[in-house]
Amino acid sequence: MITHLHGRLADALPTAVVVDVHGVGYEVLVPLSTFDKLPKPGDEVRLLTHLAVREDAHTLYGFLSASERDLFRLLVHTVSGIGPKIALAILSGLSVHAFRSAVAAQDVKALSSVSGVGRKTAERIVVELKDKLADLPAQAPMQPGQPRSHGADPDARIADAAAALAALGIKPADALESARAAAAILGPDATVERLVRASLKRPA
Repeated sequence: MITHLHGRLADALPTAVVVDVHGVGYEVLVPLSTFDKLPKPGDEVRLLTHLAVREDAHTLYGFLSASERDLFRLLVHTVSGIGPKIALAILSGLSVHAFRSAVAAQDVKALSSVSGVGRKTAERIVVELKDKLADLPAQAPMQPGQPRSHGADPDARIADAAAALAALGIKPADALESARAAAAILGPDATVERLVRASLKRPA
């Protein structure tokens, strides 16, 4: 089992990164909250990982905080019908704190605002996790450092946000329009994570 990677960030997209560990490049799928806090390519990075093994693929999922990895594992292992893809979408659409609050309040609307999570799935999450979240450790701080988006070109942030939205199942044209609309509201300093979460909350 690969539990973490410590190396150089070779490449980063809103949904996947490559970590170079002693000359070996590991592709790691990440939630948006992790992507938005990564260092610049070429810098050192440490990711907590979860290895999913199937007959046709071995896939690594990476997180900057233990609380995100714990929630990812809880969703995948506990809630019927939720696989790694939807679990990543949930972590991209809601912070760990917001997710816990939504489950505690049985806020099905907030949970179903995440792309790929319908009302029935949201209701199932509430039923199957309401008594298990107490065992989930409180969210720990992310690695120190400024968000990846800090000081970046606003157009690049919009493009990254649109790419993340498209990866969550939104049509590319709609994703770009939503990202631009969110940027107009939140301003030029908004991170990719904030742009995506604001876009997901916009009415259809």
